[in-house]
Amino acid sequence: MHMDVAIVYSRALTGITSPQVTIEVHLSRGLPKFSIVGLPETAVKESKDRVRSAILNNYFDFPLYRITVNLAPADLPKEGGRYDLPIAVGILVASGQLPAGTLDQYEFVGELALTGELRSVHGCLPMAWSTHRAGRKLILPEKNANEASLIKELCVLPAAHLNEVCRHLAGDSLLTRHHHQPQVQDRHYPDLNEIRSQQLAKRALEIAATGNHNLLMIGPPGSGKTMLAERLPGLLPHLDERQSLETAAINSISSPGFSSESWGHRPFRTPHHTASAIAMVGGGSHPRPGEISLAHNGVLFLDELPEYDRKVLEVLREPLESGKITISRAAHQAEFPARFLLIAAMNPCPCGYLGDTGGRCRCSPDQVHRYRARLSGPLLDRIDMHIEVPNMTRDVLSTRNSVDAESSIVVRERILRGHTVQIRRAGKTNNYLTNREVEQYCRLNDEQTRLLEQVIAKFNISTRALHRILKVARTIADLAQADNITTLHLREAINYRRLERLTQAPD
Repeated sequence: MHMDVAIVYSRALTGITSPQVTIEVHLSRGLPKFSIVGLPETAVKESKDRVRSAILNNYFDFPLYRITVNLAPADLPKEGGRYDLPIAVGILVASGQLPAGTLDQYEFVGELALTGELRSVHGCLPMAWSTHRAGRKLILPEKNANEASLIKELCVLPAAHLNEVCRHLAGDSLLTRHHHQPQVQDRHYPDLNEIRSQQLAKRALEIAATGNHNLLMIGPPGSGKTMLAERLPGLLPHLDERQSLETAAINSISSPGFSSESWGHRPFRTPHHTASAIAMVGGGSHPRPGEISLAHNGVLFLDELPEYDRKVLEVLREPLESGKITISRAAHQAEFPARFLLIAAMNPCPCGYLGDTGGRCRCSPDQVHRYRARLSGPLLDRIDMHIEVPNMTRDVLSTRNSVDAESSIVVRERILRGHTVQIRRAGKTNNYLTNREVEQYCRLNDEQTRLLEQVIAKFNISTRALHRILKVARTIADLAQADNITTLHLREAINYRRLERLTQAPD
């Protein structure tokens, strides 16, 4: 006796979401045939052979019927070997070899080896999130158990073999619920006090870390731009649990997968300037996250900014504004979060030595202008702070025995205080304030308004750039524990719009 039709639940992946897939298995009379419908890709179609061998190698009968497996909804693309386990369970239930009683309480995911061993799949964390929302338990491979257990409320039942799953469903030997919560591991970052000079750049880095402001550093080779950027992750607050889950979910669906060692730490991504637009934003027939999404809740460092392809730079504009990126394909759309802190570096001219007293620079004013023109106005508007990082070799030599440089720990304490003020006030850092919130929290007096009007008239800055100045001024005030923005705070914020001034006189 068999029930002819069995219904098993699993999950697909669409971006960072995991929609439900209902697997319907129907046995009917006729010549033995095994077909899978519902927009399966090659790897899913090949599951027929894996499932058949796994069932036979575990001493079950493979039904000699016409077997139809429907993966619903039919218009959702299905990929990978993640459906092997639910298809095998559906066939065993439909053929009466397993009871169907509690099947609707579970969701299944896992690739099968020919022996019936369960192999891990990627994208397990978004599936676990969705399974918890659906109110079901999740049966999955042992290697994915720690990742799925990040959703604390979810009942995670790991198994190493198809036989273990079958004994559990038959009630003979129940699977044990898995509990695991990774700890934030100490990570040693380079210390800020190793940089003996560049006080202005360090100050800008502190402001950027406090308010999550994007920063562009302009300076000759060897002035310390990369060293400064590498010390930024050590200044940022640890991720809270929600942010850690978001970051882990993105890693889960990426090629390298989730690593418990990165739990609670902010990502630091440094793509090379030869990276393509797809590598930056993500893509593929089944979209995977790119560098800007892998940097979500962390830092994206772009060295040699003008050397990036113009198309690559322009794709940064949308996520810098909205904090997300949408990838459209013919079949469907995928949306990935992309709230990152952009730190960029560039030379002042093509050779890098503009203004060098030794006369090393041979760039003409026209070459300098063309070099800087590779960065569009709309992109620069979205970068809150532009600073010069001069060559300070003499200063480094004269202060080689100095012990006055502040350590990252001291600077980080100030950043945490300023960060806490912002979260209490608006529930977010200043970079993400809306226009209405800027009006509410960044009020100016008459003197400050006149000062801004002069800056607008002189440098022809846009409304967006104006709002960026006000947000940076608010962060400077927060670092000073001041309730209101003072003229001093505003002047400092204006001074961090260095590129508008340089653009006025590129030579």
